[in-house]
Amino acid sequence: MKAARWIVVLLLSFLICGQAFGADVLKIGAVLSVTGPASFLGEPEKNTLLMLQDQVNAAGGIGGQKVEVIVYDDESDVNKCVMAAKKLLDQDQVSVVIGPSISGNTLAITKFFSSAEVPLVSCAAAEKIVRPVDPWIFNTPQLDRHAVTRILLDAKAKGYAKIAVLTVSDGYGQAGRGVLKELIPAQGFELVADEVYGPKDTDMTAQLTKIKGTSPDAIICWGTNPGPAVVARNRTQLGLTIPLYMSHGVASNKFIELAGDAAEGLILPAGRLVAVDQVPADHPQKPVLEAYVANYTKTFNAPVSSFGGYAHDAFTLVMEAVAKGGSSKPADIRDNLEKISAFAGTSGVYTYSADNHNGLDETAFIMVTIEKGAWKVTQ
Repeated sequence: MKAARWIVVLLLSFLICGQAFGADVLKIGAVLSVTGPASFLGEPEKNTLLMLQDQVNAAGGIGGQKVEVIVYDDESDVNKCVMAAKKLLDQDQVSVVIGPSISGNTLAITKFFSSAEVPLVSCAAAEKIVRPVDPWIFNTPQLDRHAVTRILLDAKAKGYAKIAVLTVSDGYGQAGRGVLKELIPAQGFELVADEVYGPKDTDMTAQLTKIKGTSPDAIICWGTNPGPAVVARNRTQLGLTIPLYMSHGVASNKFIELAGDAAEGLILPAGRLVAVDQVPADHPQKPVLEAYVANYTKTFNAPVSSFGGYAHDAFTLVMEAVAKGGSSKPADIRDNLEKISAFAGTSGVYTYSADNHNGLDETAFIMVTIEKGAWKVTQ
């Protein structure tokens, strides 16, 4: 019941705050990796956007406008992502775009949105997407810097001194690698190994063997499925007992499914969506999380994921900006996104500004471990 009440209040706020905007339809574009290697990101994102579109329209739309979400599948391919972005801007004349799912794809298209003066709210986490700030580019996932900070705080509390890193050679992995190489020494740790694997690699025993030779206190793996699951399995196969941290890029049940028993005991920073039942009742995200879980599982008969949550937050932030300004014009959406403060989403509590187009900090993360195939909050 709490979840149902929350979504009703949210939709009513859109109706009350918004005014009649003139056009019959508010067009929201989306470029997502619905198929291809990153489909575990894009499929729940697409599902979430279409679900929220239907909920808003069933409640009468926003300010008298129906919402139309136009989704293009980039198939996890950067060239198809570029073509889809151009189509949304040039042919579909959308007011705002949500996505892409992948950091590399996002970085490949930001220039088009700056030129067109249409806001882009990315569902990808690389720090380069929003730093330095581009007036037209926002994102919703917690940043790599936030995740690395939480991991290193945990490592310091456990007395670790020597850290090895193993990162994937795509946009997400190398963005994370840059932050790791900056913060590990800055936080007083010794970086003893810096290994890389390819997105399509199916065996990382060579990298893990090299890492073993440096005698680290802990390993940090940075990537998205399926690579990190391979790392976890190879670690078990090699008999390594060195503690292994993962990034928030694997914060979904899909990782546990892929890694199997090798996932047991691994540690990572994650949004509160992975452990809704363990979130305190008085936390500002609690009703949002409960509503999203209830609505998504009922609609799709499938579990939620952090990645679908990124799309949820992008959509509801856009709706908040439209309602706040009483306008669905691209420039007004952009301006009013920057005015959003203390807005609870699934990934954290957002406060955007002219200098901050991510809106979150490290408190958006909890540290979790995998215990008996389920997520357990550790701090």
